[in-house]
Amino acid sequence: MQLARKMATENVSLLFKVYCLSVMTLVAATYTVTLRYTRTVLTKMYFATTAVCITEVIKLILSLGMLIRDSGSLSRTLSALQEHILRSPKELLKLSVPSLVYAVQNNMAFVALSNLDAAVYQVTYQLKIPSTALCTVFMLNRSLSKLQWASVFMLCAGVTLVQWKPVETTKVQVEQNPVLGFVAIAIAVLCSGFAGVYFEKVLKSSETSLWVRNIQMYISGIAVTAFGVYVTDGAQVMEKGFFFGYTHWVWFVVLLASLGGLYTSVVVKYTDNIMKGFSAAAAIVISTVASMLLFGLQITPTFVSGAILVCISIYYYGLPKQNTMTIQQTVTEKSKQPLEDV
Repeated sequence: MQLARKMATENVSLLFKVYCLSVMTLVAATYTVTLRYTRTVLTKMYFATTAVCITEVIKLILSLGMLIRDSGSLSRTLSALQEHILRSPKELLKLSVPSLVYAVQNNMAFVALSNLDAAVYQVTYQLKIPSTALCTVFMLNRSLSKLQWASVFMLCAGVTLVQWKPVETTKVQVEQNPVLGFVAIAIAVLCSGFAGVYFEKVLKSSETSLWVRNIQMYISGIAVTAFGVYVTDGAQVMEKGFFFGYTHWVWFVVLLASLGGLYTSVVVKYTDNIMKGFSAAAAIVISTVASMLLFGLQITPTFVSGAILVCISIYYYGLPKQNTMTIQQTVTEKSKQPLEDV
């Protein structure tokens, strides 16, 4: 009976992991394809800055809901908010750093997908791995294995192949600037690496819950993105309205961006790097197929070779480090055993 219960628990755990990864993969792929569609097909172009701001608002609402669920009552939630929000201005200021960086990253995603195909974006965006690796080494004093460093160089080579000869899309009529798109992705991956590692460092510096930290960050994020709307599109927003150009597809993009952040935190908590690597590779495949069907993407041999290299490098980067101390101990113990007579 105990064995059956144990097996049932493991099965539920595995199903939960597969569920989270499946949702995150579909959200990531659908987000890039839908965002690409809204920036290249819709006639009335909405303001990207307002979409980023609304996304932060929805993330804040979702995080408040998760905090209420974890605390168990509204009174405990209010006391936690009073302690960590109203009485902790320094913590809000600390979390404003990743808020600002994430705001830049999210806006760069709109610029990139306005100028690059969704499949090319999905592959090139994996440069966030070496960006995060370098930030981890310098900011958290961690080390990478030789295999991980080799995977980083392999990934860069794969992205170079993808960008070597730009792919063509036959169903996109808007003028595009691939160089601007690549520069936007480069800025986005640098922001992703720094903000992710910075947020991890803040999380591990105290025992404050993940959802409270998210709320602190999203409050700052709303202020930062609202200021971005005023500076970038303030005059046009006042003239045309905050929600100018919004369709059900645009709202779908905003919802996907909000859910993506939520599921990413869950996946980081409950899965490992290998499973996340498979998720990223699957998102690349889905985005490529969708781009071929929706935008008439004409893939080239260099794109296929680069995408394969990127998928392989993601897998090898996620492999666990080999414990050399255990290996040395095993070898030493074996060397001490007496030789058998022949």
